[in-house]
Amino acid sequence: MEKVENLLNYVKVPSRADKVYKDECVYTFDTPESKEGLFVDMANFIGVSKDMLDLHYQKSGSPVYLHMKRTKIPVAKDANLEPEPKVTRLAIGMEGGFDPSSKVKYTYEDRNSVFLMPDRTNIELPCPSLPQKIQDAIVGILAAETASFKAEVEATEWNGEQRIVSKYAHDLVQLDNGVKIPPSGWQCEKCDLTNNLWLNLTDGSILCGRKFFDGSGGNGHAVDYYSQKGYPLAVKLGTITPDGKADVYSYPEDDMVEDPFLVKHLSHFGINVSTLEKTEKSMAELEVTLNQRFGEWSTIQESGAKLQPLYGPGYTGLQNLGNSCYMNSVLQVFFSIPDFQKKYFANGISSAMDNFRNSTIDPSGDFNAQTSKIAFGLLSGRYSEPPEEEVEDQDEAQPGIRPLMYKNLIGKGHPEFSTKRQQDAQEFLLHMINLIERHSRGSKNPSDCFKFKTEDRLECSQSNRVRYTERDEYCLPLTVPMDLLTNREEVEEYKKKELEAKSRNEKLEMEPVRPHFTMMSLLQSFTQPEIIHQFYSSAINAKTTAYKTTRFATFPDYLAIQLRKFALTDDWRPYKLDISVAVPDVLDISFLRGSGLKPGEQELPSDVQVPEFVYDATIMQSLMEMGFPVEGCKRSIYFTENKGIEPAAMWAMEHMGDADFDKPFVIPGTEKKNADVFVPNEEAIAMIEAMGFSRAQACVALKSTDNNTERAADWIFSHPEEVSNADSSVPAPNEVTYRDGAGKYELFAFISHMGTSTSCGHYVCHVKKDGRWVIFNDNKVALSEHPPIELGYLYFFKRI
Repeated sequence: MEKVENLLNYVKVPSRADKVYKDECVYTFDTPESKEGLFVDMANFIGVSKDMLDLHYQKSGSPVYLHMKRTKIPVAKDANLEPEPKVTRLAIGMEGGFDPSSKVKYTYEDRNSVFLMPDRTNIELPCPSLPQKIQDAIVGILAAETASFKAEVEATEWNGEQRIVSKYAHDLVQLDNGVKIPPSGWQCEKCDLTNNLWLNLTDGSILCGRKFFDGSGGNGHAVDYYSQKGYPLAVKLGTITPDGKADVYSYPEDDMVEDPFLVKHLSHFGINVSTLEKTEKSMAELEVTLNQRFGEWSTIQESGAKLQPLYGPGYTGLQNLGNSCYMNSVLQVFFSIPDFQKKYFANGISSAMDNFRNSTIDPSGDFNAQTSKIAFGLLSGRYSEPPEEEVEDQDEAQPGIRPLMYKNLIGKGHPEFSTKRQQDAQEFLLHMINLIERHSRGSKNPSDCFKFKTEDRLECSQSNRVRYTERDEYCLPLTVPMDLLTNREEVEEYKKKELEAKSRNEKLEMEPVRPHFTMMSLLQSFTQPEIIHQFYSSAINAKTTAYKTTRFATFPDYLAIQLRKFALTDDWRPYKLDISVAVPDVLDISFLRGSGLKPGEQELPSDVQVPEFVYDATIMQSLMEMGFPVEGCKRSIYFTENKGIEPAAMWAMEHMGDADFDKPFVIPGTEKKNADVFVPNEEAIAMIEAMGFSRAQACVALKSTDNNTERAADWIFSHPEEVSNADSSVPAPNEVTYRDGAGKYELFAFISHMGTSTSCGHYVCHVKKDGRWVIFNDNKVALSEHPPIELGYLYFFKRI
């Protein structure tokens, strides 16, 4: 033990503040259950796989490791197993939620040892002769919460949807009418329904809920009662759990809400929540069920067929971390593209090793290193080997990799992607492109394969003079005008029959008819001129209207197209367009090529005198309180001419999906010809300067975070070297290069969304590999039999 005694300076007992990476290697996805186990650095608590041990030792100099090896032992089918834990809420991987591992099929045997580098001495445990400090460190490491668990706690829990606290909950009036509610045997007071019942928290009345779109549900008596009485809150009976959680609906707020005083409100009617059990599906669970019944879910996931699982390099799935299917789908597309493979996985592991060598001792916070880890996990085939014997559970046969470390890293500081809520795959696509660009300075940026330059042509309606401006884009958004329907008669006939069935309170016994479009018609629609109001024309020095057309100035190597399937109802509620689109295997967009200034065209004068516009402070404050970004508020107020909060809010709701909605607002007609020059958000600069930083430093941070104030502040503290080198008021733009070529493309991937909005549902990815379509449904990877191309949300084409 003398040798061990000489190494005690390299051993530390972990404190509560230390991050202990004992569940997964920080370089690869090996775990203690992997063939060679996991080696935990007893000085820095970094977990590494055996093939990364030499690299980590060279970087850290740490010679003492706890070698953790766990062996999984199948449990006999007739073994006396404990019952599965009861699910009390809609959550995944969290206490009380759905736990995919809750079925006890295995027991585990742990064999730990102390491993010494560089001579690879192995000391089996237990070993009473080990120095006490090492024994204490071992106990501390084994007992410590993992770094991933701590990161999970920091993230927002997912409970199906984020709900606000109702403003009616605190001072809710409850009538002393002597009503007491029994623990069971409920029935609607207006009809004979015994499910989908809602208890009004003001007077204790029990009434049925709304009818669902498939004809099931209630008769709407609870809604009718609210219109008569105006009592605001109701709780769905059967969803109340012993911890005081339930579905609560606010009629005046027209949404599901939180009632922090629910236990008290229920006790008013004699209900003791500790004796209740959840017996009905929550509204979030019902939405999933109804969508599955509607057909979209089963079609997109190809759940009607027994699909052939695929294994090997490029066929590794990603586990769904609560609600990360949007991330999983985008990553599968990225790492199907050679540009990303070369950057993060060239020649097998070589580029990944370069990124690991260039990272710190703890690479868990290094973007390039962790992206290389994802590439290794997906492309090496190491985590996609067929089971030695046939298993019934596909989750067990294809466990995939668990990208928790990566999700926490790329979401850090972001108001949406740092949470466990469902997010929009298109927004995440752009977020990833932004991160990759930021971390590719001085090296090749693989996301340039998506980048293209657009040409905006503005023509003054009075002078007929024109201005051409250019800007960078990475994704082409296409709206879906309903006047481009190809099956209008069938859709109208179905709607007619549906209304007739509803009038008879019957369920329509026929398959729904989806509105159908063609991709080419949507692209043709994209070419149509857009009318720009309040355009400031430098030719007449006054406001007028202009006509805007957009074309491609360059064609990218890979073209990403988003179908804008999400819209707003008349009362501003978001909904999804349930449509299908005919997408060709080969797409020719050559007709979208811009031409620049044409012979005979006269340019608008460039010496624009920017007109003064004063934004109404009251309207601005009201819009910001609604959650709209500052630049979006400016746009809303400008285009509604300071006429009031209602028209401004309406404009904001209609245009919040615009690509430039939260970008720095420039009055139409005063744009600079070179739109690539970065324009910092002045309000954000003022806020960062108030923190003690210079304008130059604020501009550098804002440019690196796409003008996001919160992320910019975090970026400053995490990039001290770049901040200290900021020496100009506005950072110079990076040299911009564009790949250009023919406009003929072939479809190679698409991402589909299931659900009623981007804040809920599920994403699935299909990628064409070796001439065949492959479905990536989180960790499940299989040969696709019927790829639902017509139901896609994001489409990816590669140049032919």
